[in-house]
Amino acid sequence: MRAAEFGTAVGYGEDLVYKVEGGKRIPRQEYLDRADEVLGAGGLIAAAWEDVKKVRYPKKVRELGKLEAKAIEIALYECHIIAGLLQTSEHARSVIGAAQPPYSPDDVERMVAARLARQSVFERSPAPALSFVLEEGVLRRPIGGTMVWRQQLERLLEVGRLHNVVLQVMPMNCDTHSGLDGRIELLKFPDGTAVGRSDGAFNGRPVSEPKHLRILELRYGTIRAQALSPRESLAFIEQLLGET
Repeated sequence: MRAAEFGTAVGYGEDLVYKVEGGKRIPRQEYLDRADEVLGAGGLIAAAWEDVKKVRYPKKVRELGKLEAKAIEIALYECHIIAGLLQTSEHARSVIGAAQPPYSPDDVERMVAARLARQSVFERSPAPALSFVLEEGVLRRPIGGTMVWRQQLERLLEVGRLHNVVLQVMPMNCDTHSGLDGRIELLKFPDGTAVGRSDGAFNGRPVSEPKHLRILELRYGTIRAQALSPRESLAFIEQLLGET
């Protein structure tokens, strides 16, 4: 079959067929299922979804997801956005969709799916220890509109009440702030190893050397000490929610 014929048969455009064949686009599950039916492949094409779904996300996200899935401790300080692990689907779609130059609609959906897939860390057993510090200014910004914003605040409250999660807010009236260099991420693993990354240290590259990790741990610990306590933070988010 020619690409145009095949596209008509499966319900997709000829251009998309060429991109999938050329490895420029990753097919969705329904594309593979329909192709299997049209070509009479007896399930062979549909079965490829198990492999395809592992690589449908950007390589950087896949690698991050693998590390987070292994970690027994995850600590994150975010200064410009709500951490991806905490985002609702609509909030993530609004954040990713606001990028310039803009992503294609398909790419936006692919990246949203990748971000949500990482949130499987909340379903793990035994549960990892999770710590988040978010900026007050970020929580006040109604990304996606009032309803999306409310849903995001409700999600933060839901996660912040989990037994294995510590969620804190860095208030805007804090006159000493050790996180002005940017995002910090720390992951610790069962074998005692760890990896960390910071926007303002070591050129933003992942580090695993003990002396470098100590610096990031010191910075993160100081940020936590400067932030509102977990109880105060949840109360603050509840107050914001009540103001919307």
